[in-house]
Amino acid sequence: MANVLITGCSSGFGLLTALHFARQGDKVFATLRDPAKGGELQRACRAESLELEILELDLLDSDSVEAAAKRAETAGPLDVLVNNAGMEVRGPIEETEEDEVRLQFDTNVFGTLRVIRAILPGMRERRAGTIVTVSSIAGLVSRPFGGLYAASKHALEAITEALYHELKPFGVRLVLIEPGRYATQFAQNMLVARRFTPRSPYRATCDRFDQALDRLLPDGKPADPEEVAELIYCATYDPQKRFRYLAGADAEMMARLYREKSFEEFEQLMRQALDWQD
Repeated sequence: MANVLITGCSSGFGLLTALHFARQGDKVFATLRDPAKGGELQRACRAESLELEILELDLLDSDSVEAAAKRAETAGPLDVLVNNAGMEVRGPIEETEEDEVRLQFDTNVFGTLRVIRAILPGMRERRAGTIVTVSSIAGLVSRPFGGLYAASKHALEAITEALYHELKPFGVRLVLIEPGRYATQFAQNMLVARRFTPRSPYRATCDRFDQALDRLLPDGKPADPEEVAELIYCATYDPQKRFRYLAGADAEMMARLYREKSFEEFEQLMRQALDWQD
């Protein structure tokens, strides 16, 4: 039985991942910025007679991160950290204000680093542990009107690659999960840049692009997010100990083409696939 701390468990990948680890008998600490939003997780646990502990953890607050880490470690050394919490600021680069850019990076990049720094010393000293970070296909391929989110995920990819090499001598494993589009509440929870109004010169192009993206989805609809929860669990215990795990047919297709083709070739293929020529 492993001790596992998971961030961002109010819904989506985080909630499903917490349940998946708990079903396998691991001791799960499911963290939320606002524990009052843990009702769905609590109901699911009662329905399946699962045990896990909900902790408050605000990525933007170092004291909150430290407190959650210390509380979790009272049950014993943490074996697994799953960095899942994050958010997206949506809008054109030109129309995104500095405070919105800061929020994007403070949450996805600096917030994740706060959690890693709180947990990592114990793993390094024990020469054991696994840190799983949920990135995105956007961490490999940037998209219009989601460039700041992609930039934050690109940063997480670079940080995690560096940590992979830095921590290998200490027996700590790093894992990246790179999902495509899944049926979660992530899009509903994103922050739209204040200046990105219906009057924006970018609005019509963005709306057409969002509609075109559905052409990349199998059967035209996002995949079941339970796939990602299962992948996070399987990757954690994968005897092959791979570093990167793509999730979803759309992510696999885009990553393959992006690596095989020149930027111009990739752009043309994507425009053809999306029927998007703006």
